[in-house]
Amino acid sequence: MEGAASTSERGASGVSRRGPYSEAPTTSETARALREVLRAAGDTRGALARRLGIGTTDAAAIDHLISSPVPLGPVELGNRLGIRSASATTLVDRLVQAGHVERGPHPSDRRRLSLQVTAQAHDEVLAALWPMLAGVEQAVARLTPDQAAATTAFLREVAAVMREYVATAPDEPRSGPRPD
Repeated sequence: MEGAASTSERGASGVSRRGPYSEAPTTSETARALREVLRAAGDTRGALARRLGIGTTDAAAIDHLISSPVPLGPVELGNRLGIRSASATTLVDRLVQAGHVERGPHPSDRRRLSLQVTAQAHDEVLAALWPMLAGVEQAVARLTPDQAAATTAFLREVAAVMREYVATAPDEPRSGPRPD
């Protein structure tokens, strides 16, 4: 039958496993639409990297540095990217050498380094993202004030749920075989 998942694509629950966010029977249309946005957001990082002519890890690092409300050092950046300290050091060295990032003193702890995205790299990222950002602003402009307020509240609540999910994840990956 066309469009139906084969028996091998289904788990014990009978739910299709074809995609990273298979459609659970109790999932609302709103939750499915949000997962679609999350998938597109993941694809956006790769597109940004291609537009900037850099690797996806480099683009992710720059994104973390630009969007972080607190200064990040190499260790914190590595933790956010899920890479080891030595890999983070290599990454930072590469970003500094390319002129994307500068090392400087941490604003509140003289013993630590802080990483800042250079003005040129910041401008390049903004220029590369501009078509997408403009499209999002156009979509927002089509909302009524009440729709915009409800959407904002919903997205903030979802972000809080996602941050809680991240905060409660184990520090180390599970060992042993994963259940089917």
